Amino acid sequence: MTKSLKILIAVSVLYGAVFLQPIAEAADVNVTWTNPDKYRDIHAGNGSKSHFRKSMFKDLEKHIAKLAEGLPANQTLVIEVTDIDLAGDVHFGGVRQLRIVKDIYYPRFEFEFKLLAADDTVILTKKENIKDMGFMSNTHMKYRNKSLGFEKQLLDEWFKDTFENHVMK
Repeated sequence: MTKSLKILIAVSVLYGAVFLQPIAEAADVNVTWTNPDKYRDIHAGNGSKSHFRKSMFKDLEKHIAKLAEGLPANQTLVIEVTDIDLAGDVHFGGVRQLRIVKDIYYPRFEFEFKLLAADDTVILTKKENIKDMGFMSNTHMKYRNKSLGFEKQLLDEWFKDTFENHVMK
């Protein structure tokens, strides 16, 4: 076997080991937004209300799905969101509306969730009302400059506290 053929085989094996890893499957996630017109505060600071709502729901669904990647693939996480109060509050500033973030306007979520096994038996269910009244003093916030950062941090903490015994190690 020539030296160049050996190198080619070695590179191919390494490539396969690095880039062709099997993708870990995650639990299915179903998020329902119940009566969003009645949510406490999901208003855009500026821009289209409907566009903001759609992108916010999509962003939060994507974040929850990422959190659920640690749950076993044969499980399903079902979440029915009944209220959201985003961090900050929308105020009129002349012609524009601005979201002002102060510690008195903390993020909150109200929802009910179920963690289901493959045969649809309920593993865990609970009605939640989560909030972070100290969100402004959180120094380890990993979503500092991201959209919905305070809300994502709150969901991270809830997920960790709720599912620590169900997440695959």
